[in-house]
Formats: sequence, C-alpha cells, structure tokens
Amino acid sequence: MAHVTGRHRWWRPLTGTVAVIGMWLLLFMVVYFVAYGVGSAQGYPEDSDEAIDFGPTLNTALDLTYLALAIPVVLLAVRWVGRRPAGTVSSVQGRLRKRRLGQYALIALPLVAAGMGGMLLVPGDGEVSGTGTSGDVWVGLDRYLPALAMLVVLVPLQAAAEEYVFRGWLLQAVGGLFRSPWIAVLPQAVLFAAAHGWGTPEGFTDLVVFGVLAGWLTVRTGGLEAAVALHAVNNLLSFALSAAFVGGLESDETAADLPWQLAAIDITVIVAFTAVVLWLDRRRARSLGAPGPYSVPGYDADASLRAQRVVGSTTS
Repeated sequence: MAHVTGRHRWWRPLTGTVAVIGMWLLLFMVVYFVAYGVGSAQGYPEDSDEAIDFGPTLNTALDLTYLALAIPVVLLAVRWVGRRPAGTVSSVQGRLRKRRLGQYALIALPLVAAGMGGMLLVPGDGEVSGTGTSGDVWVGLDRYLPALAMLVVLVPLQAAAEEYVFRGWLLQAVGGLFRSPWIAVLPQAVLFAAAHGWGTPEGFTDLVVFGVLAGWLTVRTGGLEAAVALHAVNNLLSFALSAAFVGGLESDETAADLPWQLAAIDITVIVAFTAVVLWLDRRRARSLGAPGPYSVPGYDADASLRAQRVVGSTTS
C-alpha cells in the first residue's frame, strides 16, 4: 500500500517503526501516571509491582486501554511518516470495511464458541489454561455485568490494536521492502507470538499459526477485517469467561501457556475460520468481476491497478 502512493522510501518503514514504539511508550506513560495519581488520591493500595491496585475489573480495563493506544499511534505513523492516508493501513480501500468486519465476526463467533466449549471438556486439573477460567466460583451478577460491559467496549479495541500493529504496520512495513508476501507474513507472526511471552512450545506454535494465517488473510482479502474479527471474538469470549469466575481476570496466563490439547483445538478453529473466509472471498471475487482502481484520495491510478494485481482480485 505504501508503493501505491508513490511516496514510498526504504527508510520510511524503519523510521515509522521507531515512531510507533516511541509514541506508544509516551502515551502509555501518560496514562499510567494519570491512573497512578488518581488511584493514590483515592486511597487505592499498591500491588507487588508498585502499581495502583484498582481491583480486577479496573486493572483489566487499564491493561486493555494501554494496548488500545496503539491504534491512533499506528494511524499517525502511517500519515506522518508514511506520508499516505492513514486508512491505507486498514485496507486497500483506504478504510476499515465495516460490512466485511461484521460478516467475518459472524463467521468467527460460532467457530470460536465451539472451540472454547471443546476446551472446557478437556480433562485437566480444574484450570483451563488460556481460556481464562480459574476455579469454579461464580462471581455473582452484580460483579459480572459491570465487568462484561467493560470488556464489550475495550476488548475489541485491544484486539484491533494488536492487529493494527502486527498485521497492519509491521506486515506493510516489511511488505514494502520485498516482493514475496510470505516474507512480509512470517516475521510479524513470530514477533506476535513473542510479544505474548514464552509459556509452552505448543502455545507459542498456536500463536505463530494465528499470526501466519491472520497475515495471509490480510493479504488475500486486502484488509485487516478478518484478522480483527477473529482476534476480537476470541478475546472477548475468553475474557467474558474469565470474568465469570473469582480470580479469573487476575490470571496472567495467555494463549502462550496453552497445553498441546488446547493448542490443537485452537489451531483447528483458526484453520477453519481461514478456510471459510477464503471460500467466501473467492465467491465475492467471482460475483464482482475485475475491480476498479482504489478509491483513496491522492492515489496514482496506474500504481493502484498494479497493486491490485499483487493483492488479487478480491477487493470490493
């Protein structure tokens, strides 16, 4: 997408990556210290890490907010450093295609729900690693509903932020330097897995598979919608399950900690989602025929058509 504008230079991805990291750290520190000041003024205690302990629901809200800050950071880096419309990081149409996002979310919902149901049936020690459940003590409706409302608002933003960083900025940054899409897909997938920490080899593999297939879907569908939908639905159901049990939101386990049984189920869900989306996208491409130039202001039409041949005839 950077090449389509005609303003691409080899140094822009490198400079932009430094800018993304720097701006996110700056925003993180601002929000952290504001939260610390408010918490101290209201008499909240500190935890073992010397951060303010607001309780599981507000602590989770803060953690999700820290990650969500990456969305405006990536958009600003694309606009300021990349010198192109910020929406070009979202899709080949220069915007997040909301209709597609909704369609992909509807595909993801039953698949992820079935996968999590299968995980709960796997025999274990009473704790389902990676799904967020810890014990079986119900928190009560008065605590669950506020937590659920917070999760419905913030989890999609957190999931989208990770996609904008890895399948958006990093995939396009590397992709702007190489011809093969696989060279762009693989590095971001490994970095995505590494960002979740090292738990089990199976959990790490699961995250790499997610990163590879989410990256490939981004290339094939010409946008972040499929990856955002799967990530958001998966995280929302997982967090919602966590919030239902005492201590669930306080767990620091992630998908990186999955044992092989649960990783196998999760990979099956990811592969199934990918297959359905690619099938749907091929049908959409056949029904629409050859696409026209991207409708993004400032684009060169000839360069736009060349980019479409790289992405494929799946643009709508």
